[in-house]
Amino acid sequence: MSRILDTVFPRRLGAGFRWLVASSWVSNLGDGLALAAGPLVVASLTTDARLVALGATMQWLPPLLFGLLAGAVSDRLDRRRVIITVNLVRVGVLAVLATALATGQVSILAVLGALFLLGTSEVFVDNTTSTILPMIAHRDDLTVGNARLQAGYVTINQLAGPPVGAALFTLGAMVPFASQAILVLGATVLVSRLRLPPHGKATRAPSRIHHDIVEGFRWAVRHGAVRTLILTVFIFNLTFGAAWSVLVLYATRHLGLGEIGFGLITTVQAVGGVVGIAAYGWLTRRVSLSNLMRAGLILETFTHLGLAATDSPAVAMPIFFVFGVHVFVWGTTSITIRQRVVPTELQGRVNSVNLVGVFGGLVIGSAVGGILAERVGVTAPFWYAFVGSAIFVVLIWRQLRHLSVGDAPTLEEVGSDDDEAPDPAS
Repeated sequence: MSRILDTVFPRRLGAGFRWLVASSWVSNLGDGLALAAGPLVVASLTTDARLVALGATMQWLPPLLFGLLAGAVSDRLDRRRVIITVNLVRVGVLAVLATALATGQVSILAVLGALFLLGTSEVFVDNTTSTILPMIAHRDDLTVGNARLQAGYVTINQLAGPPVGAALFTLGAMVPFASQAILVLGATVLVSRLRLPPHGKATRAPSRIHHDIVEGFRWAVRHGAVRTLILTVFIFNLTFGAAWSVLVLYATRHLGLGEIGFGLITTVQAVGGVVGIAAYGWLTRRVSLSNLMRAGLILETFTHLGLAATDSPAVAMPIFFVFGVHVFVWGTTSITIRQRVVPTELQGRVNSVNLVGVFGGLVIGSAVGGILAERVGVTAPFWYAFVGSAIFVVLIWRQLRHLSVGDAPTLEEVGSDDDEAPDPAS
């Protein structure tokens, strides 16, 4: 058993890493329950498609509204306390929601409001949590650390959580939300065991919070690698968001899979993510992080082409599987490069700029996809995604050289002997 623990949680990363991963995995299980339970409870209260769609909006709108603020808060305040405080707010909202559902004293507007509050709190928790690993692990261990954290997201949040949440919902609408409250509380207890080094907040001169936000945005724009990452994820989500916004129609109408088959797509992608988890260490020992990113952009481009050109589930499912591998590898590599090059005291703000790029691309892309699907056909968003991605890969290819900074030593590692920057693992 100890050998297994040392493999999953390398001893050199320390006890803090184990507390962080344990907290993340427990929280991911709770969030996974909500992935299924949220839409189900909205659909149980209304047949209005606009309100059902608004339920999804309530969950992805908060990153756009509060992402930059969340980044500034995580850089200003004690990060462990931010996570604990906001998680307790989440527990309170979930408890109220579960109680209202249990008593039947709940309206669709109240549920939508609760989903918005939960989505907002997750922005602050997730952004702050993403800044913790570089504080407790050496930069050479960031690939391993992020792989373990992302493994929990893929296997627990995406693969295990939704079916469990749906099963709990059949026992009673309040059950998955009460269960999530307990899990979030458990994750809060685990993260409270962390002991973090200072991240520069105490040494900065007092400033207004909007000055902090501007500082983080300017740093992200001026740094070649980070700017390239944010621009890439924004543009590629314009195309990805367009295609995936009509995925349910593509699966049920174009592939003829039905509702169960549509759910199977998520499972197949998650299984691909598990394979990506298993192969990630092997890949990073043989391929540079920058080349992994290049390969990922090409693979995603041809994913859209393959799906646009086929109406066969036997062809589409392997494509979804390979895409699941890509999503894990791309996500883990992008996080690792960003964490390697961004100063600790700026991690929160730069992460938030990236977050706004992610969701900004998705929101705009989903609108484009809906229009194309309605006016041209359900495969039109996939053709648009292929052409748009291919053009962008050509235009951005030379700029991808900036990502090689993630493979190189940091200034601290090659600096002079009198450079007294502390080792983040100390």
